[in-house]
Amino acid sequence: MRSRRVAVVGAGMAAARLAQQLQAHAGRTETVLYGAEPEPPYNRALLADVLAGRYRAGAPALPTGVARVRTGTEVVAVDVRGRMLTLADGSRETYDELVLATGAEPVRAGTEGAHTLRSLADVTRISRQADTATRAVVIGGGVLGVGTARALAARGLPVHLVHKGPHLIDRHLDSQAGNALHTTLGRLGVTVHLASTPGGGVTPTSADLVVATCGVRPRTDLARAAGLPVRHGILVDDTLACAPHTYAIGDCAEHRAAPYALATTAWEQADVLAARLSGADPEARYTGSPPMTRLTAGPVEYAAFGACDDAAEEGADVLRIGDATRGAYKKLVLRGDRIVGAVLVGDLATAGTLTRAHLTGRPVGPDPLSLLTAPLSVRATEESRP
Repeated sequence: MRSRRVAVVGAGMAAARLAQQLQAHAGRTETVLYGAEPEPPYNRALLADVLAGRYRAGAPALPTGVARVRTGTEVVAVDVRGRMLTLADGSRETYDELVLATGAEPVRAGTEGAHTLRSLADVTRISRQADTATRAVVIGGGVLGVGTARALAARGLPVHLVHKGPHLIDRHLDSQAGNALHTTLGRLGVTVHLASTPGGGVTPTSADLVVATCGVRPRTDLARAAGLPVRHGILVDDTLACAPHTYAIGDCAEHRAAPYALATTAWEQADVLAARLSGADPEARYTGSPPMTRLTAGPVEYAAFGACDDAAEEGADVLRIGDATRGAYKKLVLRGDRIVGAVLVGDLATAGTLTRAHLTGRPVGPDPLSLLTAPLSVRATEESRP
């Protein structure tokens, strides 16, 4: 019996994980990754660290097992019925199973000359300009914006971070956590401008280096042209299928009306699909991923998971400890004796313990405040909401 040929359009983090897991299951599959970028798969989450000089450009490379990786090879059309790919050079390739792992593209800020940070090529361009720049502006104070601002400051540039939200990373953190990050960035030479604060004359035109970090959107053009179901992302079911013999994983996929842009989600989806395609577990299902985000970039570090926004606090018990002078803050949201969410900024010593307790549903015991305790000396306050 010949091996089934699995064609993966995209050679990013989701594709690399899928290739690894297919090899781990030792199924009868021949995997080919088609990547438009000239580099083999790499860890995109570390791009800000490469920009900061913490890693060499080749350091974030990801293993792909025995898969064949075709770099610099763009797929321009998909024939789902005929199971055929058309490449940019006009050649065609057949497959048995197709996986779309086309990722996401950055949202443009509409500012002329602004860079985005989504690839190693972007890092090279930004680094080249940073070598001669005297002032940098980062537009967008989400996860990537905070990491980018910190990276440019590490290169010795005065950096202004402009964010239209009420506080930094407002999609994942509460205001106190955002303020703690604000404090830490200030010590590193980053001036933060929020929607509620005056801009101080800072505009993109007042800097000689501008980086737009305004979010991403799923890459769906190829899927849409092939007649596959697309809403925000490529619509997939619990088997991660969007059509017969056709699947989507990672940033381009939309599962149960919820698109994701997290590496952990992409890896979980890749694991499920690898189990199915290899035959190791043909009945494997993906039912969703818990909200979880984490950043560790020198002194700028935070973790957030579960339900931890203001709405989640309604009717819950909330524990907080913080040290404003150190930019440290921790928050635990409880319903009964179960953790439903947590935020940690500036000190992640207990992140692993909290995450495991949340995912397993383990009762917290009689002293939940101890779960937030770490060697860092902090002033503790506790507030309870019945």
